Amino acid sequence: MTFSGHAPGSREYRRLIVGLFFAGIATFAQLYSAQAVLPQISADLAVTPATAALSVSAATLGLALAVIPWSVVADRIGRVPAMAAGVLTATAFGLAAPLSGEIAVLLALRFAEGVALGAVPAVALAYLSEEVAGRYAATAAGSYIAGTTVGGLLGRVVSGIVGEVGGWQSGILSVAVLCAVAAVLFLWLTPRSRGFVPGRLRADRGPGILQRLRAPLRSPVQWALYAQGFLLMGAFVAVYNYLGFHLSGEPFELPSWLVTLLFLAYLAGTVSSPWAGAIASRIGRFPVLLTSIGVMVAGAGLMLVAAAPVVLVGLLLFTAGFFGAHAVASGWTPVAVDPASRAQASSLYYFAYYAGSSVFGWMLGLVLGSASWSWFVAVVVAMCAAAALAAWSALRQAPTGRIERAV
Repeated sequence: MTFSGHAPGSREYRRLIVGLFFAGIATFAQLYSAQAVLPQISADLAVTPATAALSVSAATLGLALAVIPWSVVADRIGRVPAMAAGVLTATAFGLAAPLSGEIAVLLALRFAEGVALGAVPAVALAYLSEEVAGRYAATAAGSYIAGTTVGGLLGRVVSGIVGEVGGWQSGILSVAVLCAVAAVLFLWLTPRSRGFVPGRLRADRGPGILQRLRAPLRSPVQWALYAQGFLLMGAFVAVYNYLGFHLSGEPFELPSWLVTLLFLAYLAGTVSSPWAGAIASRIGRFPVLLTSIGVMVAGAGLMLVAAAPVVLVGLLLFTAGFFGAHAVASGWTPVAVDPASRAQASSLYYFAYYAGSSVFGWMLGLVLGSASWSWFVAVVVAMCAAAALAAWSALRQAPTGRIERAV
């Protein structure tokens, strides 16, 4: 009997979603644990804010460079074994990173951690598209993205609170321990693949890696989706990297513990990502994507106001809009390409996504350092506008604009 995918309500579907939820925690809590303690890293290691932010960019750069190789590994050994190997290796590097006493050592360990973490985003959405019944793919993708927001939130809040008491090393170490527990739960819960046979077990190995990469790289739809990841993620990470520096200075002068609590705005993404997936299942992905980008722009505008409560509302809108757009774009990528290239299409999306994080997460620090917060926000809005233009030019007529056509 041909496997048609797990449907909501089944035991396997629940285990799959919950298992990937913990994979998201183990991945994204580690990836962004340094972000909440950037001011402390800057002060303790006597480096500029932009240099301190490289501790985030080094990890995301490593992840960006690793997603395509991890997709090849996953095609060879299987989706779940590849994700398991990556998460466990990353946890080992994460436990070692807080031992760094120099910025160069910290950056090297964070880069290696990012390389290992690349396994989950490189494979998770391809795994979902193969294991979940087609009509539920967008909703499942939204649920997975919601799990990643919880991981990102825990990484920032836990490291920020613990770091306030014991220093940035203790903050990052506490997150690494949390991720070790999440990794074990992921390994225990996640069901084996039924919709994919690893290359090492197939008589017909199928097309080679270059052929599997060729299909998405020749598609204007895929390029437009990659632009969403590159530009929107770059803007998002830059805001979270430097908002703490902005709020710690005049006219706000907020204490570090209160700035850390602002990361609770991440919960807006936990709500908006499954919501965006569910709405996209009914009305199509394209209008939900554009609306989400519009919400990001509105939120960025509110962050120009010199009043902390208004900035918080802006951050909530900006975060909700980003994760709505990301849930749509990332879930669209593997279903808008030939099935043989799904893992590679998702990997290219996440390459663009984390390349944007690495590049703009550092570059916008230079803008803030040489100009002002207003110019910083102006660049963020321009990046959102460029993403919307790319979507309008290539996605509004895309045949997979409605979920029913994508399966």
